[in-house]
Amino acid sequence: MVKLGVLDQVFVGEGKTAAEALKESTRLIRAAESFGYSRFWVSEHHGMRAIAFSSPEVLIAHLAAATSRIRVGAGGIMLPHYSAYKVAENFRLLEALHPGRIDLGLGRAPGGMPISTKALQENKYVDVNQYPQQVSDLIGFLYEAMPAGHPYEKLLAAPSISTAPEIWLLGSSDESAKIAAQLGTSYAFAEFFGTPGGREAIRYYLEHFEPNPLLPNRPRTMIATIAVCAETEEEADRLAKSADLLFLGVRTGKEMPFLPSVQTAVDYPYSNVEQVLVREIRQRRAVGTPDQVKERLLKLSEEYNAEEILINSPIHDERARIRSYELIAEAFGIRD
Repeated sequence: MVKLGVLDQVFVGEGKTAAEALKESTRLIRAAESFGYSRFWVSEHHGMRAIAFSSPEVLIAHLAAATSRIRVGAGGIMLPHYSAYKVAENFRLLEALHPGRIDLGLGRAPGGMPISTKALQENKYVDVNQYPQQVSDLIGFLYEAMPAGHPYEKLLAAPSISTAPEIWLLGSSDESAKIAAQLGTSYAFAEFFGTPGGREAIRYYLEHFEPNPLLPNRPRTMIATIAVCAETEEEADRLAKSADLLFLGVRTGKEMPFLPSVQTAVDYPYSNVEQVLVREIRQRRAVGTPDQVKERLLKLSEEYNAEEILINSPIHDERARIRSYELIAEAFGIRD
């Protein structure tokens, strides 16, 4: 059976504050752990009012301390902004504090608008083409195994520990799949972005995977998707309207400053073109009863050849959101 995890972008719900959204995330990970989910990832975005945070490392430390078993990770760290050395130091510390529970997902997207990228990279020249080398260096730092002759061969990324976080390369195109295959890392595809080519990217990764002696010696695949579950199809459809409007704004360049309530989404004056876009967006979602959502997720797992699925459920009402994850866990029988 496919393994299930949670992706929490920590949206700030309409009428709520960022501090309240972060408290909701803490309650959600505790619930997810009790439901039997395998891992809980948080993303990296900058300068977006609809998202409550921008520093996944800090939030991971808090969420891991609030739980005891579930894996906690970044989905992901946008590595070109940073030094591979500093990222290794941060995640070795997290792994030392919570051994065997930390995941390090890596991406190369900016995670924000050009102005936030400029502020993050102030007065630095960043060549995204160096991303594969950055990942390779990061692996070397995490395992204290820099190649002989490397400028940082003898440099320690403290603390020195015997374990390392799981490394996943994230992507919404085939380029990251190629790098993951070459470097022997695990690979996760952002299916909910809606970009084409995900099945082909994973197929390439699986066919061209080259084992890395420092990492698990087999390919591992995951997709991240959006799912909204309720006892009835009608209620699931109603709850999903918040995400419909939120991602419509992303699609059309009219990003909202919050995750809208269901009522705001219902009252929104959709144009004919926007109605078509919403229908297209919905086709990529798993929305419905537990049986319907399970069927959709299993189909996605089969189509993408994915061992794991990270579920993102942008539901405005906190109780309904937690219940959505609970119903999915019950449908898959993963609850302890």
